[in-house]
Formats: sequence, C-alpha cells, structure tokens
Amino acid sequence: MIIHETLARLGLSNRETDVYLALLKQGPTSIRDIADAAGINRGTTYEILKGLREKSLVTYFPRGKRKYFCAEPPELLLRLAENQRDEIEQAAALLEREIVPDLRLLSPSTAITNVHHYEGDDGIEFVLRDILQTVAEQGEKQYRVYSSRLIRKYLYRPFPHFTRQRVQRGISVRVIAIGEGGEDAPLAQRKWIPSTESDGAASYVAIYPPKCAFISLVKGDYPTAVILNSEAIALAQKIAFDTLWQRLD
Repeated sequence: MIIHETLARLGLSNRETDVYLALLKQGPTSIRDIADAAGINRGTTYEILKGLREKSLVTYFPRGKRKYFCAEPPELLLRLAENQRDEIEQAAALLEREIVPDLRLLSPSTAITNVHHYEGDDGIEFVLRDILQTVAEQGEKQYRVYSSRLIRKYLYRPFPHFTRQRVQRGISVRVIAIGEGGEDAPLAQRKWIPSTESDGAASYVAIYPPKCAFISLVKGDYPTAVILNSEAIALAQKIAFDTLWQRLD
C-alpha cells in the first residue's frame, strides 16, 4: 500500500503502520484489542507501541488497571516529515561546507589515478550527478563532451532533468557530436564530426578536470561507465578537445 511505502520513508515499519492505523480506526483501545485488530501478538504489539510513543505518534492513559492507547492526529506525520526534511537539509549543508572538504583530505593524492566503475541506470545517474557536482565547484563552470549518436537516447534516461539542473547551476558545456542529431540547449555549444565507422559505437566521454568519465553500452542498451580521477589525464584530454574544437567549423 502507498501508505506503508510512504511511512516507511519516515522510519515506520510495516507493523508500526498497521498498529497506528488500527488505533486511528478504533480510538482509545487496550493492547489486547490493538493486537487483535492489527493481527499481531500482544508482546510484539507492546514493543511496537513503545516505538510509536518514542516517535510521538501514540499516547496512553490509565483506565482502571489497564492502559488505553490513542493515536495522535495524522497531521503529526506531516510534522515528522518536515522535521526530517529540515534535519536532512542541515546535514547536507554541513556536509558541503565542512565534512566533505575535510574527508577529501583523507583521500589519496590526485597524482595517483583513481578508477571507479559503474553499471546500469543508477550508475549512469551517479556519473551525471558527479559531473554537475564537480564542475559546480570549479572556477570555470564548463565541461567538454564527445557524444556519439547511438548513445544519446539512453544517456539521460535515468536523469531526465539533467540539463535543467545544469542550467540552474550556470554550468556550460561544449559538445563534439559524432554523427548527426542532438538538440540545442541553453548554455551549450555543439559542433559535429561527420559520420564515420566510429559512429557505430555508442559512447560518451565527459572531460571535467580533474576527472574524465567514459560511458558506453553493452548488450544493446545496458550502460556502463568508468570515471578516471587524474589531473594529468583530464588536462591532456582537455587540450586535445580544445584543439579539435578550434579546427571544426
């Protein structure tokens, strides 16, 4: 159910959601009745109620020798989501401002070439996001790309809003397209190399010092990628690209 999937993102287990829903439907209820309604044994129900109380979603009051539990209004779920969003935003700001720069100091020197391999749509999305993140931190917010005709319809499949986010960050790109096609886009310049035998290969190369990313397809439409983190290699690729760019009409 969509309720269970959504509340799972707020940290509620399926059983916690079942108990919370049972309480909403029944009103103030004893543990025995909650357990029967949720289809869970009493011992487990009690532990679940403790967890829901810690999340401030359940309260209780004594009635005779029994405890009666009551679900807090559903609006508290929205407040819980908003609190988590604020915490995530604060964590992201701290990561960007302090923690990630400090962690980078722990990484090996960029004089050593680091190679990372990725597969599938999730891997390609990671590479595209890495391009945006890396270039956004550079003085020159521009990167360079070789792109073949056969890979274009697969490239942004996992990240359809890539171009919009690139433009929002003020990042420009120069593209040498291999083969015909390719759409105009803001902050993008494009030149073409006429179709050759290499046009039969589905490939994409992004040059964004200190990194280069190489994306290709295997078995028809399964994408794989490699990121090389090497200042020397990236700068050599940049020089070669710029030289070819100047020679193209």
